Amino acid sequence: RKLAEKVAALQTLGGRFCESWCVDIMQDGAGSELGELAIDLLIHTAGPFQGQSYAVARHCIEAGVNYCDLADCRAFVAGIATLDARAREAGVSVLSGCSSVPTLSAAIIDQHRQRFLRIDSIEHGISSAAKMPGLSTVRGVLANAGRPIRQLRNGKVHDVYGWMDLSLRRMPGMGTRLVANVDVPDLDVFAARYAAQNLSFKAGSALKAGGIATWLLALAIRYGLVRDPARWAERLYRWGAHFEQWGDRKSAMYLDVDGVDLDGQPLHMRAQLTALNDKGPEIPGSAAVALSSKMAGGYRPPAGRSGLRRRNHRGRVPGGD
Repeated sequence: RKLAEKVAALQTLGGRFCESWCVDIMQDGAGSELGELAIDLLIHTAGPFQGQSYAVARHCIEAGVNYCDLADCRAFVAGIATLDARAREAGVSVLSGCSSVPTLSAAIIDQHRQRFLRIDSIEHGISSAAKMPGLSTVRGVLANAGRPIRQLRNGKVHDVYGWMDLSLRRMPGMGTRLVANVDVPDLDVFAARYAAQNLSFKAGSALKAGGIATWLLALAIRYGLVRDPARWAERLYRWGAHFEQWGDRKSAMYLDVDGVDLDGQPLHMRAQLTALNDKGPEIPGSAAVALSSKMAGGYRPPAGRSGLRRRNHRGRVPGGD
């Protein structure tokens, strides 16, 4: 019913006719139904992606439909590579992680990549506004609370723990925000793409009380007092929704990139992308929107799992064209 109402609302805006299709995409046989729609691209937005199968991507391959998703789950984005051969054979593209991380974060670094001869360290993160995301997002956020996260320090893998190492980050135009360790695909992608020796990622929200509550939950999980964080997701969601009115409606992604310039001198880049008026939750869809617009103009992404490959200081893939 909600889908039909949304489609009806879109029709009033003019433009091309919109159609709706309601199906359990995870079930067998969905691929043949999908193929009958004769579409070019499916955008998978139904998270959380933690623990989710690749059924949607497999159905797209079967139907000959290009696929992208908004996953920010490290394991899910890495595992999509298992579908590469099948996607190439079918002549369709399979793109995972078309979200704020790792796609937008990589785009910001790529914009300045030519200034660096070598990138040594990337510390980045996201601080969201107080407005609560959907419950599925909250469940995904809590999935790694108190659990080990692999990061790079001086080129060696070491473990930190999710939503721990709580720290204050000063962010221009936003004051100070509490941030803590979070697991994201960037920690794998950036190691390969930029050959950085130090990689870390943190996240948090505008409400410091929420950051402290999540940190306390992570501590409880870390020391075995709480075993299933998913049971707390709905409770934290309700608390957050109650207090979101006290937020400033500002979100931001920050990136601190250190390395050497083309003359061999130390180079430090500090970047911040800020979203105002509670527009932060709309940012993760920007890469998929850009891809859709480009495809509407005739572009076709290369077949297979097109990853974020390593780039040199000229922005090129070594050994590529």
